[in-house]
Amino acid sequence: KGAGYRTALIGKAHFEPAMDLRGRWFENRMAREGSTGPHRGFDHLELAMHGPVGFWHYSLWLQQHFPAETAGFAPLLSAQGGGETGAPEVAYNPIPREHYHTDWVADRTIAWLDSLDPADDWFCWMSFPDPHHPWDPPASEKHRVRWQDLDLPRGHPGSREKIVEILRQKPRHWLAWYEGRFRNNEGGPATFVPHTLTHDQVREVNALVHVENELIDEACGRVLAKVAARGWERDTDVFFTTDHGELQGDFGLLYKGPYHVDALMRIPFVWRPAPSAGIASAEIAEPVGQLDLAPTFCAIAGVPAPSWIEGAPLPTAPGSGRERVITEWDGQFKQLGMHLRTIYRDGFVCTVYEPSTTDSGWDLERLYRAMGVDLPMPDVHYDGTEGELYDLRHDPLQWRNLWSDAGYATRRSDLVADLYDHLPKPREPRLPVEAPA
Repeated sequence: KGAGYRTALIGKAHFEPAMDLRGRWFENRMAREGSTGPHRGFDHLELAMHGPVGFWHYSLWLQQHFPAETAGFAPLLSAQGGGETGAPEVAYNPIPREHYHTDWVADRTIAWLDSLDPADDWFCWMSFPDPHHPWDPPASEKHRVRWQDLDLPRGHPGSREKIVEILRQKPRHWLAWYEGRFRNNEGGPATFVPHTLTHDQVREVNALVHVENELIDEACGRVLAKVAARGWERDTDVFFTTDHGELQGDFGLLYKGPYHVDALMRIPFVWRPAPSAGIASAEIAEPVGQLDLAPTFCAIAGVPAPSWIEGAPLPTAPGSGRERVITEWDGQFKQLGMHLRTIYRDGFVCTVYEPSTTDSGWDLERLYRAMGVDLPMPDVHYDGTEGELYDLRHDPLQWRNLWSDAGYATRRSDLVADLYDHLPKPREPRLPVEAPA
């Protein structure tokens, strides 16, 4: 913004806790106040979440103009069965496609682009709520992918016995979640028990994910056509990525959570440099991460990156010399207190489970009371000796945990040492968890 760019965020932001119906945080009340910003460095914001929930711009627009259409969405985080197989959070939404949040985000992005002067420099983050649960795209698009025609994903073990065999090798919250002894409050409905999931339900969920992706693809096409029509195409960099993956049946599981495997961490990451930059197309296999986006944006805009930014500008050709990427997880609920530190290097994924804590984070009992549910508190805690190690060259599905394999002890020690040599120092003092995500 300080470099003279017009800036916008259209769609899902989620910088601030979304379970905030009282509007403590500005992101969650700005639409109710008739505001479109500025906020968090963006001049203009029009926000959406997963359907008509809450009070974001899309929610209020739908409630005001088409109130009867709000009933067609599947309830978020409900695990309520629907569709043709009873799959959790699945619905064939009778909403017209043009009123669904994917097309709404594209429409509002195009409207913002139309508000700009041809000479303006601009930065726009177009953030689609999909692909994501609830899986409830417009029923008119159901024909695109028949779930009956899909195979199970490669990462699905195929039988309950094989699932248990694989999950038993991993830290105990994996199998405990599958069998219903651990509630995955961090990444899905607390009432969902994965072993109840049928093969057909996995297929139906994945069919709807494919539909959601096709709608996003077409929405992006409309926006890029507008960019070209305004004469900006040659000087516009385009990035396409996401914040996390989805298990989608891998390991017999669904949703997300404290599970550091490729299904959740290895995400789409496409950068089309501005054609005027003259950068040749390339597929880069060296590890990169989301922390590299901010310094890349600064480099493109010709502004210095702040000293506190982590990451580095993305490479534009193979041979960057990048060796590793690090991913961290800190649980938001004090009763869970899970802390994962993961390094990817040389074709290995190594995750250290640091000792569980019980004195930091949000009170899960308080959340359950607010939700009106009576569920047991988690009893999975780690002492710091547990972990995961996968050799992706020979085990791309991450079914064999080598953490305790004596033949990989030297490799494990090397990766753990490298992880902590390059782990960024945490912010001190640490910020308190004021509310769940």
